[in-house]
Amino acid sequence: MRAQQNSAGIVDVAVVGAGIAGLVAARACARLGLSVLILEAADVAGGCVGRTELAGLSLDTGAEGFATRNDSVAELLGELGLGDDIVDPNPAGAWLRLPPLTGTDAITVPMPKLSLLGIPSSPLADDVRAAIGWKNSIRAYSDRLRPVLTIGTEKNFGKLVEQRMGKAVLDRLVSPISSGVYSADAHDLEVDVVAPGLNAALTRAGSLSGAVALLKSDAKPGAGVRGIRGGMHRLVDALLAENAHFDAELRLGTRVTGLRENADGSWALTATERPTPATEPGATEPDSPRSEPIERTVTARTVILAAPATVSLGLLSLARPEWSEASDSAWASGSAVEIVTLVLDAPALDAAPRGTGVLVASDTPGTTAKALTHSTAKWAWLAEAAGPGRHVVRLSYGRLGQDSPSSALDDAELTALALRDASAILGVPLTAAQLVDSARTPWRDALSHAAIGQRERVTALRARLEEETTLAATGSWLGGTGLASVIPDATAAASGIRRHFVHL
Repeated sequence: MRAQQNSAGIVDVAVVGAGIAGLVAARACARLGLSVLILEAADVAGGCVGRTELAGLSLDTGAEGFATRNDSVAELLGELGLGDDIVDPNPAGAWLRLPPLTGTDAITVPMPKLSLLGIPSSPLADDVRAAIGWKNSIRAYSDRLRPVLTIGTEKNFGKLVEQRMGKAVLDRLVSPISSGVYSADAHDLEVDVVAPGLNAALTRAGSLSGAVALLKSDAKPGAGVRGIRGGMHRLVDALLAENAHFDAELRLGTRVTGLRENADGSWALTATERPTPATEPGATEPDSPRSEPIERTVTARTVILAAPATVSLGLLSLARPEWSEASDSAWASGSAVEIVTLVLDAPALDAAPRGTGVLVASDTPGTTAKALTHSTAKWAWLAEAAGPGRHVVRLSYGRLGQDSPSSALDDAELTALALRDASAILGVPLTAAQLVDSARTPWRDALSHAAIGQRERVTALRARLEEETTLAATGSWLGGTGLASVIPDATAAASGIRRHFVHL
C-alpha cells in the first residue's frame, strides 16, 4: 500500500504502530480520503494479534478471542466481511490448578461457575469448596454477616477481596485470574477498572458475594468471549486489505525514534529502516536490497501514536517535553509474557479433560506455566482443522514482578518444560514423541491499564492530548485491555484527527 503524498512530500496522517489500534485508526483516516503512512518497527503487522504456521495450521499466538461487553468488535468484523465467521467457544469452561489443600500434590478443579474474576457469589457451593476447602468457604461466607461500612469503598482489588472473603479466596480463586488475564497481582489492580460497578453493588447488597450475584444477574446473556472461525489473525489480514484498498502505505521494519513539531505545524518523524527488505503482504518493496539500516525523515500533517507504551511515551516526551504526564517514570512498568504453542498427536486429549484451559496459582508445585489454553477443545473450527487426535495447546509464562522462567531457556529446553507442564496441568502424560511442532512467542511491554493509579495517569495525559488537534495517541495502555477496549479507543483517536482536516 502506498500513501499518496503531495509534491512537498507530506502525508496527511502518520500512524506509528501497526497493531490493531494503528490499523483501525489508519483505516478510519484513509476512508476519508486522507493520505496515510503506517510505520511499524516489527517485521509483521498485527501487534498482539499474532499468528504462526505449525503443522499445516494457521494459529493465533496472541489474542484468540474478544470480549462481548460492547458491540465494537462485532461491528468492525461485520464491516470487514467477517461477521458471518464469528463463533462461540466451547461452554465447558476453564479449570484451576492450585497448591494442595492437604498433602503435597497440586490439585486441579473446575473454576467456580457463579463467580466474577474469581470472586464466588455462593461461597459454600460445591465447586468453591473443592477449590478452597470447607474452612475457607465458611470464612468467605462470613462476608455476608459483616457490615459493609466496616470497609466502605475500596480502591485496591486484592485488598478488597482479602478483607471481605479471606486470603484463600484471593490466592486460590482471584489471583490466578488476575495473573492470567491482566499479567498483574490482584493487589496492583484497581477495583473500578477491573470490575466496574462492584463497589456500588457491594453497598447495595451488603456483601461482596452478594455484589457479585447482583452484577451477574444484571449481565447480558450469552458468552462473554467470542472468536473468528480461522483465528483472530484474520482480523489483521482484513484490516491490511482495507488499508491497501484506501491507498494507505505500510512500512514494516521501520522504527520511529524521533518526533518534533515543525515551524509550520507539521510533524517530522525520524525513522530507521532495517536493512532486510520486507516481504509480508502489503509491505512496500524497496527499489533494491540494502545491507545497512538507513535513517529517514517523514513529514506529516498529523500523527497518531499507536505503538506500545514505552515507545509512545518516549515519542510524546520528545514532541512535548514540557508534559510531565508523558514521563516514563510516572507510569507503571510493564511485564514480559511468553507463549509456547504445542501441536500434539494425543488422542487422550480428545475428551478435553480440563475443559477449555487452566489457570495456575502461583507457588503451585510441579507447574511453572501460569496458564494453559486447550485451543482445540475451546474452538470447534480448530479441532476440525486439526483432525481427530491432534491437539493444540498454548502455555503462558511470566508473572509481573518476577523474572520470566522461560527467558533463560533455549527453544528445546522451553519446549521440554512446556511438555512437562502440559502433562501435569492436563493430567495426561505427554512425550516428545507426540510433539508434531512447536513455537515460542514473546510479548513484552504489557502495561496493565488496570494497575492502581493508571486511570489517573491516563486521564491526565488524555487531557493534554485533547488540547492537540494534530497529535493523538491510542492503544491498550490508554484504552484498556482487549479488542473491545482497543478498537473504540483507536476509532476515537482517529476521529479527533479527522476533525482537524474537516475544519481546515
